[in-house]
Amino acid sequence: MNILVLGSGGREHTFAWKMAQSNRCEKLYVAPGNAGTSEIAENVDISILDFEAIKNFVLEKEIEMVVVGPEAPLVAGIVDFFKQDKMLKKVKIIGPSAKGAMLEGSKDFSKDFMLRHGVPTAASETFTKDSLEKGFAYLDSYAGPYVLKADGLAAGKGVIITEDREEAKVTLKEMLVDAKFGDASSKVVIEQFLKGIELSVFVLTDGKNYLILPEAKDYKRIGVGDTGLNTGGMGAVSPVPFADAAFMEKVEEKVVKPTLAGIQKDEIDYVGFIFIGLMNDGGEPYVIEYNVRMGDPETQVVFPRIQTDVVRIFKAAAEGKLDKIKLKTTPKSAVTSVVVAGGYPEAYKKGHKMDIPESSADTLVFHAGTKHTEGEIVTNGGRVMAFTGLAKTMAAAVRKSQSMARKVKYTGKYYRKDIGQDLLSLNNN
Repeated sequence: MNILVLGSGGREHTFAWKMAQSNRCEKLYVAPGNAGTSEIAENVDISILDFEAIKNFVLEKEIEMVVVGPEAPLVAGIVDFFKQDKMLKKVKIIGPSAKGAMLEGSKDFSKDFMLRHGVPTAASETFTKDSLEKGFAYLDSYAGPYVLKADGLAAGKGVIITEDREEAKVTLKEMLVDAKFGDASSKVVIEQFLKGIELSVFVLTDGKNYLILPEAKDYKRIGVGDTGLNTGGMGAVSPVPFADAAFMEKVEEKVVKPTLAGIQKDEIDYVGFIFIGLMNDGGEPYVIEYNVRMGDPETQVVFPRIQTDVVRIFKAAAEGKLDKIKLKTTPKSAVTSVVVAGGYPEAYKKGHKMDIPESSADTLVFHAGTKHTEGEIVTNGGRVMAFTGLAKTMAAAVRKSQSMARKVKYTGKYYRKDIGQDLLSLNNN
């Protein structure tokens, strides 16, 4: 089977790495890819939003399966584009329709979906610049912390949490009136703050049947101890110690099943991932958000733990036969540490030459913001690489991951040195 992966980050490198292990994969392409994907697949210089160019490539190379990594092409309707084209409609594509992608593309849409279908979530209200004063009054109506979310896509940076009411009001005005996140913050959801520990649960569905993949916890903030600005993600761990069988049963019954029932009731065409951002609040799961693709860097700890052939899994999903798949996973712990460019998530420079340590069976190297230039691998983004350690214990996986993060060399390198430490203190592992 000829397969095309769309995207250029660590998630897509991980997809490619895993699919390349399948004997069902004959030829693998990644568009546009990075320096890491070029070592295991053929990179293709096509924009993930240029649907006509993607169509021409798919037909030229006789692509049988397309796996969509990022959310942007899904929200823009790439699945609908394929399904409505006579020459493309037989191509298996992993991703939801544009309507399904609104679960991530609009916080307001997803909140309404949760409320209508009985999915537990925090209380919230949505405001526009025309209802700014009502937003101020809403903030005045309760004590903080205050959670403000840009309605649209903001590259993982559209959520602001503050305990200061006046700061919340200033931020609300910046988002709505000053377009802090562009069109993404033309509407803002103000949400009740939930106390607890976050985790991510990943579901792959064919629209009816589903598999629950290994759960993960990511680290979003730039600074040690979860301080500083939100980023796309500075690291992740899987499994999550507090997500025991009893908690995961609650997640399945109270969140996963109502979500899938809602998708079917609303007649949403949905083949692909549902990334459920959860808060464990006193042993009860509450949904913070939906995403409609795998997380990055969570993919770098989830997929190394999957032992079943993922091409076979994706094929079953596209054919509506996920009920025929028995998912096998390793009990090993996986920990990934992300190394980033100096200055990220604000201004940073690209083009620094890199010295990268070699991977092994239990220390995996996943590229994100990298590219080849004149025979050298150089930095080409804010999040540059992710290093995943696999081990019998989380403590050992942390050591392997952090050791690799220490070894990589380039100007301005930064990484968090506390990935997994909070869970180790919980687990005494």
